[in-house]
Amino acid sequence: MPLSASSSAAYLQNTSPTPNGAPSTRPTSLTIHPSALFSILDHYLRRTDAQHRVIGTLLGSRTDSSVDVKAAFAVLHSETDEQVAVDMDYHRAMYDLCTRVRPNETIVGWYSTGSDLNTYSALIQNFYSQETAPHQAVHVALDTGTEGGKGAGVKAYISSPVGVFPKPENCVFVPIPCELRFHEAERSGLDLLLSPNASLAQTDLDVLASALTDVQNMLNRVLAYVQSVLRGEIVGDKAVGRYLMDVLGTGVEEDGGWTAGLQDTLMVTYLANLVRSQAEVSARLALTSSA
Repeated sequence: MPLSASSSAAYLQNTSPTPNGAPSTRPTSLTIHPSALFSILDHYLRRTDAQHRVIGTLLGSRTDSSVDVKAAFAVLHSETDEQVAVDMDYHRAMYDLCTRVRPNETIVGWYSTGSDLNTYSALIQNFYSQETAPHQAVHVALDTGTEGGKGAGVKAYISSPVGVFPKPENCVFVPIPCELRFHEAERSGLDLLLSPNASLAQTDLDVLASALTDVQNMLNRVLAYVQSVLRGEIVGDKAVGRYLMDVLGTGVEEDGGWTAGLQDTLMVTYLANLVRSQAEVSARLALTSSA
């Protein structure tokens, strides 16, 4: 895919209306599962020294307003200063193999590592838009955090053509909300992988204790982060602040806020212990009466 000297790709922070000729179906949110992220990270770790980023295909399902990414596979490609090449035959062969295993999943877009959006990204986006037509192709950019000054994170984009006579290499990338989602079975698998004693069988009480410890550690991390921001030691992330406000700020405006919720939880715990004690006393009285 040779590039012309006048080609360019724009990166915008605000959404834009759907232009004439663009696909009518435009997703407004994206959810991605851990299995897809693991596939992307594995592809990045296996890259050659000459590759500064890797790309691949995203598989999943979609509705009128959202895209659910469940899996991903690598696609061979090469980039130079003059051109970018994607192995389309390899891409279609891999997709045929994946459809035999996951017949309900279709191509929803593509991924790349790193946070750079350039003309090459616009050309690849144009290719995947043809693969997902008449739906809009999504692009997931996974920043591994290995580059200096940049943190790890995942961002999702859709594209729109630019100009009176749009060209494949001329488009704008519009960010859309991206959320990590996993099923309960996936959560159990992730916890088992992260556990230092993954080979040992755990009882229900061990699982509950581990979950409570994880919650306590996460709360300690959030508290340490907020205190560091208030002291001016680090610059606060607006996205993290909005997320904490959505999660922790919803109950503050209600009567009692978190105090009322904590009291309800303690009351339920107290009643559960009381019922258990009553059951044990009744069982012992029954044994005494029979003796």
